[in-house]
Amino acid sequence: MAKKKKGSKAEDGEGSAGAAEAKEEQTGKKGKYRKDKPWDHEGIDHWKPVEISAEDRPSGGLMLEESSFATLFPQYREQYLKQVWPDVKRVLAEHEIKAELNLVEGSMTVKTTRKTWDPYIIIKARDMIKLLARSVPLPQAQKILEDETNCDIIKIGGLVHSKERFVKRRQRLVGPNGSTLKAIELLTNCFVLVQGQTVCVMGTIKGIKQVRRIIQDCFKNIHPIYHIKELMIRRELEKDPELKEENWERFLPHFKKRNVQRKKAKITKKKARDVFPPQQTPRKEDLMMESGEYFLDEKERQMRKRIAKFEEQKVKSTEKRRERAKVFEAPSAADAKAAKKRKREEGSPAVSSSGGKAGSSKESTKDMAERLKEKTTEKKAKKQKTAEDLLL
Repeated sequence: MAKKKKGSKAEDGEGSAGAAEAKEEQTGKKGKYRKDKPWDHEGIDHWKPVEISAEDRPSGGLMLEESSFATLFPQYREQYLKQVWPDVKRVLAEHEIKAELNLVEGSMTVKTTRKTWDPYIIIKARDMIKLLARSVPLPQAQKILEDETNCDIIKIGGLVHSKERFVKRRQRLVGPNGSTLKAIELLTNCFVLVQGQTVCVMGTIKGIKQVRRIIQDCFKNIHPIYHIKELMIRRELEKDPELKEENWERFLPHFKKRNVQRKKAKITKKKARDVFPPQQTPRKEDLMMESGEYFLDEKERQMRKRIAKFEEQKVKSTEKRRERAKVFEAPSAADAKAAKKRKREEGSPAVSSSGGKAGSSKESTKDMAERLKEKTTEKKAKKQKTAEDLLL
C-alpha cells in the first residue's frame, strides 16, 4: 500500500508541474505575479476627474499642515486690489482658503486652513492671485477655481531683442481695435489678455496650447491671420463625421515664406572706453595765463589783438597779390605748345561738324595773329642788335 501511495504522489507532482508550465506559456514569466483586481474592471474611466465636495471631508480635517503661496503685484494694481479684496476673500472663503493683502511689500498671499477639503484648490487660488497681479479683472479671474478651467501666463518680453520690433509685433497680435485677439478668443474658446510683457490665457488645455503656438509664432514674424485661417478650416472639418479618421493636411493652407529685401543695418564699431576719464578742457582764464595775457592791462590786450589782426591781414594781402601776378606771367615754351595742340584739337571737330568756311576762317585768323606777333618780336630783336652794333 505504501508503494502505491508514493507512486500516486509522484503522478500528482508531475501533473501540477505540467499545469504550471502551461500557465507560464500563456501569461509569461511575469504573469504569475499579476493577480486579478476585483475593484478594477473595463467600465471604469481612469481619466475622469475626481470630484470632491465639502461633505466628503473627514471630521478631524483633511490638511495636516498649512500650505501657502505668495505673489508680488505692480504698483498700478494697488488701487484696484484694495477695492476688490473683500470680494476676493469672500470667493476664497467658500473653499476655506485664507487670503492676505500686504500693501507695504506689495504682495498677495493665499493659505490653506484645517477646514480645507480640496487639496488642489490651493494651486487654483495661487493661479487666481497671479492673474489678478497681471491685470485680469476679478469676475474673470475667479473662473479659474472651476475644475475644467486652466490658465497659462506666457512671457513675451524675451522673445524679441529689439524694443521697437517687440512693440510692433505685440500690436500685430492685438490687431486693429482688438479684432485679431477677439478672433483668437472665439476660435480657441479662451480668454486672452495682453498686458505689458506677458499674455494671460484662460480656457481648456487644448485651447491654451493653440494660443501659445499663435503667440510664439507671432513673435517669430508669422502673422496670426495664418493660424486663424487654419483654425477656421479645422472647425469646419470637425463638423463632418466622414472626415473624422482622415488626414486633413490636404485641406489646410500651406504658406510659403517670402524673402523681403530689408535695409542692411550699418555696423558701428564701438569706441574703446578708457579706464580713466578724459582730461578736463582748459578754461578761458587758463589759456590766458599760459599766453601771459592774463597779467596785462586792457589797453595792452587791445594792442596785442590789433597787431595779430594786422599780421593776418598782411599774410592774406600777399597771397592775393601773388594770385593776381600769375595772370601776367609768360607761359613756358612747353605750355605754349600744349595750348596750341589743344586749340587745334578743339577746332578740328568744329570744322568737320559745320562743314563750312566759318570754322576755317576763324582758325586762319588765329594763325595769322600768332604769326604777326612772332614777326614783330623778331624785328624788335634785330633792331636792338643793329643799334648796339652802331654804338660800338
